[in-house]
Amino acid sequence: MSCSSNLSLNAHSLLGSPAGRPAPRLLLPQKPPTGSHGAYTTCRTRRPSSHVTSAVSADKAPPTKEKKADSFVGDMERGTLAEDSGRSDGELTSRWREMHGCNDWDGLLDPIDRTLRGELIRYGEFSQACYDSFDYDRFSRYAGTCKYAQETFFKDVGLTGVGYEVARYLYATSHARFPSFGVQKHNPSDDRMWSETGTFIGFIAVSTDEETARIGRRDVAVAWRGTVTKLEWIADITAFLKPVGQFGLPCPDPSVKVEEGFAELYTSKNTDCKYCKYSAREQVLAEVRKLVERYTGQGEEVSVTVTGHSLGAALAVLCAYDIAETRANVSTTGAKAPVCVFSYSGPRVGNPRFRERFEGDLGVKALRILNVHDSVPKVPGIFTEAVLPMPLLRVAGALGLPSVYSHIGVELALDHRLSPFLKNVFDLACYHNLEAHLHLLDGYQGRGKEFKLGGRDPALVNKAADFLVDEHMVPPVWRQEFNKGLVRTEDGRWQLPHRPRHVEGHPEDTDLHLAELGVAAAVTANATAAATANV
Repeated sequence: MSCSSNLSLNAHSLLGSPAGRPAPRLLLPQKPPTGSHGAYTTCRTRRPSSHVTSAVSADKAPPTKEKKADSFVGDMERGTLAEDSGRSDGELTSRWREMHGCNDWDGLLDPIDRTLRGELIRYGEFSQACYDSFDYDRFSRYAGTCKYAQETFFKDVGLTGVGYEVARYLYATSHARFPSFGVQKHNPSDDRMWSETGTFIGFIAVSTDEETARIGRRDVAVAWRGTVTKLEWIADITAFLKPVGQFGLPCPDPSVKVEEGFAELYTSKNTDCKYCKYSAREQVLAEVRKLVERYTGQGEEVSVTVTGHSLGAALAVLCAYDIAETRANVSTTGAKAPVCVFSYSGPRVGNPRFRERFEGDLGVKALRILNVHDSVPKVPGIFTEAVLPMPLLRVAGALGLPSVYSHIGVELALDHRLSPFLKNVFDLACYHNLEAHLHLLDGYQGRGKEFKLGGRDPALVNKAADFLVDEHMVPPVWRQEFNKGLVRTEDGRWQLPHRPRHVEGHPEDTDLHLAELGVAAAVTANATAAATANV
């Protein structure tokens, strides 16, 4: 995720680094396993409150750690756990706007609503899938790509039956010309599969017809992963506030400012890179615009749900803001898709005016899930809502004081010490781990209530960490590719094999949809024809 200029973390891991490969880490990186624009019409709209629901037990002592699960080895696929986790209870059809934040989750967090918990786990799994599918093997010629084809993505990451299909992969780069990998991946004579700076960072998925019927609307999900590469570390530590308009995002108010590193990663592109010739921003806006136009044109209700962990949470906030500000969620007929963010262990992104624009003027909803012992949600910022009330924070920003930041949305604070399954260790990476957050969500009942699992396998916590109590006999960092992907050839040699080139170029209609939003200047005849055929 992100790092701030006023935080110094020197130990175990900061924002996502490949398993089994210790490296200098900035902000608790997640380990990728090797191997009014408001759109709600039927719900009462109101400004998000500063209400914080916490799993920290303030009224009574934490429950004793006597009860242990007999087994943690379970099916990773959601389908087998859906009933116990509340993901298939049939309530979403009529309640999806409530789950999407139309009332700012009032009355749903303490005690936690069973259906909401299932939704939070599901969208968290989308972000986790970005880590699990990311090829960060520096010896791989495909380092920087997604390991899997779009058509089989959810099956390959263990989410069979999730009810979504990937519409587009997202790639990001940075203005900083600094290789993301420790060794060159390509010989000059090779047919280059990838660039040295562009990386897979997320995806856009859309609910299937069957899932759409279950959840009550067509959902467009945008998922982002957190920090892994060196370029992303740079984004984490570049914690200067700049007007959002400097990065090409439309905003009538120059006092709306965001963290420079996050915005640069979101908006940068490299014309020499086939996959990053469009910025991550342009990729998202074009695809969201196309999907909203397509499905609202069919008379369907549509929602846009953006999710991310760590750095990905910051990108999710920027992305949701941008979608609403550019009106990519509004069809040409005026149909609006509500925009919501589910953020996991995210840093602050902007100043108080950014918060006001995000929540008030644009009406975007955001629910932030965090572990109270994690450092990442506490940065960046010197003058923040944690130390000053909002009126004084606004004054500090107006006076031009440095590093004035504010979180957005509603907070759901969890405490890993209340889970009897987790070790009592000082490990910043474990506190920040996304699978640990999903485990805490699964067992969270409400403030002061006993931790009780709802169906998610605790073994997933150790997928890329060492956080489960040893007596449960789940090895740490257990998710790895067999022989780290090496295969033995007919002549007895071991090598990384070539794999099918699943990565396609950007859709030809990208320029057209960007032009409709005022982002692109020109549209080719081919793009126009392709877009007409696809709508």
